[in-house]
Amino acid sequence: MIRALFMSRFTIALDKTRNAYKFFSESLLGWDEHIDRGMPWQGEKDPYKIWLSEILLQQTRVQQGLSYYLNFVEAYPTVQDLAKAEDDEVFRLWQGLGYYSRCRNLLHTARFITNELDGVFPHSYDELLKLKGIGTYTAAAISSFAFGDLRPVIDGNVLRVISRFFGIEDPIDTKSGRNAISKLTKSCIEITDNSAAYNQAIMNFGAIQCTPKFPKCSNCPLVNYCKAYQLNLVSQIPIKSKKIKKRERYFVYFNIESNEHILIKKRTDRDIWQNLYELPMTELSTPFRNLESISENWAIPIRKELIESLNISTTFKQNLTHQKIIATYVDISLIESNELATKPYFWVSKSELDQYAFPKIILDFLKVRARQLGISY
Repeated sequence: MIRALFMSRFTIALDKTRNAYKFFSESLLGWDEHIDRGMPWQGEKDPYKIWLSEILLQQTRVQQGLSYYLNFVEAYPTVQDLAKAEDDEVFRLWQGLGYYSRCRNLLHTARFITNELDGVFPHSYDELLKLKGIGTYTAAAISSFAFGDLRPVIDGNVLRVISRFFGIEDPIDTKSGRNAISKLTKSCIEITDNSAAYNQAIMNFGAIQCTPKFPKCSNCPLVNYCKAYQLNLVSQIPIKSKKIKKRERYFVYFNIESNEHILIKKRTDRDIWQNLYELPMTELSTPFRNLESISENWAIPIRKELIESLNISTTFKQNLTHQKIIATYVDISLIESNELATKPYFWVSKSELDQYAFPKIILDFLKVRARQLGISY
């Protein structure tokens, strides 16, 4: 008798849970039928283009990533085209996106797929994970959107929507929080039997409806069953336990010009912006104060009689994931330049600067400098 009563209550609870998954998934799919965000990769089945869009959009806003995606697809329509491209050419097209290790991995994997896999992307999630630069999120996206794998694609939008609807109070940056969301998402996607449609719908929903700061709860199709809304916790969920502490780095760049040429070099150290180009640079342990404070620490020795003019330019800043770069620029105009063109430095004409890929913090400076001089860049 007692066991029968227990089983009856268990079955009712299980039915309620299944109904919650069904309601959630069907509501999302119904809502998404009327949504068109104008993204060219939406509905895409080509694994190359899906992979390209996911790599380009990591740590990047959709509106910013859109132009990069279109430029890449135009320049390299297939994975074989990308594999054949010159490194500097691809880095130049990538310029401004940051996280340049993604670009290096993109090239490596394009060449591996082309040369080792006959240009054919692996179909399975586990095989995709073996490719350099493809993590769990990107592997799930390719396997789901291109090959119909019933696998959830979990990004920030998904974490937020699932956390709010089901009232997940475990921090999303902990193992327990991630596991809870992963299980719920898997159950919801299995109800639909259409992973591509479901994954796209929940991403769109998080981007348009259930936004981080100003969610549109008043016209939300999920609101009547949303735990966060019922408990007045929408502004508090999802919960994060950790804050990234950034270290500050202080760079001094020397913008050395002579006869319409600028001195640059390629970054080869295993540090940020590897394989990009930069101006001669010195890194300080403390903020820049004046030229006297770095008199023993110039990036490149210059005889005083060669200097025509010298000025301190504006300070530029750039926030990276774990670092904040604070850069001061020293403008130096030279009378004679030949003796400075020694490896790794070389002179490049100002009119040819657009052929080289620079970190954003240098690119911003060069654009300001070009406007000041009345030239285009």
